[in-house]
Amino acid sequence: MNVNPRKAAIIGCGFVGASIAFRFLQQGLFSHLVLLDANQDKAEGEAMDLSDGLPYGSTMEITAGTYDSLSDCALAVITAGANQKPGETRLDLIGRNIAIMRSIINEIKARDFGGILLIVSNPVDVLTYAAWKLSGYPRHRVIGSGTVLDTGRLKQLLGEELRVDSRNIHAFIAGEHGDSEFAVWSEANVSGLALEDFCRIRGQALSRPDMERLYLEVRNSAYEIIRRKGVTCYGIAMAVGRIAASIVKDEHAVLPISVVLEGQYGLNGLALSIPSIVGRGGLEEILEIPLNTSEEQALRASAAQMKEAISTLAL
Repeated sequence: MNVNPRKAAIIGCGFVGASIAFRFLQQGLFSHLVLLDANQDKAEGEAMDLSDGLPYGSTMEITAGTYDSLSDCALAVITAGANQKPGETRLDLIGRNIAIMRSIINEIKARDFGGILLIVSNPVDVLTYAAWKLSGYPRHRVIGSGTVLDTGRLKQLLGEELRVDSRNIHAFIAGEHGDSEFAVWSEANVSGLALEDFCRIRGQALSRPDMERLYLEVRNSAYEIIRRKGVTCYGIAMAVGRIAASIVKDEHAVLPISVVLEGQYGLNGLALSIPSIVGRGGLEEILEIPLNTSEEQALRASAAQMKEAISTLAL
């Protein structure tokens, strides 16, 4: 099983897949990027368009390929599937996207693929579990983009609220990447200072209603973007770029990716977005972070929804 650590593939060249490809071009993480799509012309067109920017970007090869091109890829990013429409939840996409995921995984399994599967298609937690189950790969090699995007949204909004650089905000959204997600306020801090202490030092107030308002804005962000422009693509591209960087550079970064749980938090038989350590091998460790009572209840409620969704699938 020969894996090229600097070769990646993106399966699905819609708005999200193309935006991720553009982000990879900017980052210079890979020497070869392969684009796959059910519409071969679309994949070829995106590869041509992206390649036009290479003189002003990083040194890499961008090509349209087939599933045979995946055999030596270190990372395969799956974005293929139906997009969320105005008024739809991510869970509404299960019926349409599970069949697509099954077809993709069957094609990948037929090749000697030894890399990491990074699921981005929605509902990402359900599809991450399905990809793991269908592929038979070890769980460290099958992860989802999870709530990395939602966490970024929380950091940005909290930074604006507190008038501080969002990169100094350390906080997580966990659970489902969807309506049952929750904010882990009990562990939030600003460069090591507990949120409450930071606000006290600055003479600011962040009340429970303020926290609830910020959480709802994070949770509903995708709906608002989709209502206005029809699709979300740039934020998720940045989030996937962050995950890919941690894999390629072996950063051991803590990111709330979607992972298959095997006893963590007392949960089994599902995938949820949980802060985890990510490195060259994919998932390195799931962190069982302390949760207060309300956060624990939110985790259980989110897990129950995911279990119910998974039970409808013939895996």
